[in-house]
Amino acid sequence: MPSQNPEPEQSPDPKTLKDPELKQPSEEPPNQEPKVEGEGEEEEEEEGECGFCLFMKAGGCKESFVGWENCIREAEENKEDIVEKCFEATSALKKCMEAHADYYEPILRAEKKAEEQAIIEFQGFAE
Repeated sequence: MPSQNPEPEQSPDPKTLKDPELKQPSEEPPNQEPKVEGEGEEEEEEEGECGFCLFMKAGGCKESFVGWENCIREAEENKEDIVEKCFEATSALKKCMEAHADYYEPILRAEKKAEEQAIIEFQGFAE
C-alpha cells in the first residue's frame, strides 16, 4: 500500500515557500527585533523600554504599574525612601496583579520564590 503522507523533509510544501504571509527566517534583517504588537507612540517615547515594563503594561494593571513606576522615579529624583514613599503604589500594584493572576502568574511566582529564599537566608543569619 503506498504511503498517504509524503515526508516533509523531501517535499517542502510549495504553498509555504510562496505564501507572503509566512515569513522565512532569511527575510528578517539580523539583530533587528520584531515590533511588539500593540506597541504605540507612548511606548516609543521611552527609548529602549525594558521587556519587563512592556509585559507589565500589556496586562490589566497598566495604570497601577505606571503609577508605581512614576512613584519610584520621583523618590529616586528627590532622594526619598522608596519603600516609605511608594508603599501605597506598591500595594495597589500587587493587589491588581493578584486580581489578574492569570496574566501576571509568572511574576507572582518569581516574587514568591524570591521571598521564600530571603526567609531561608534570614533564618540562616539568625541562628
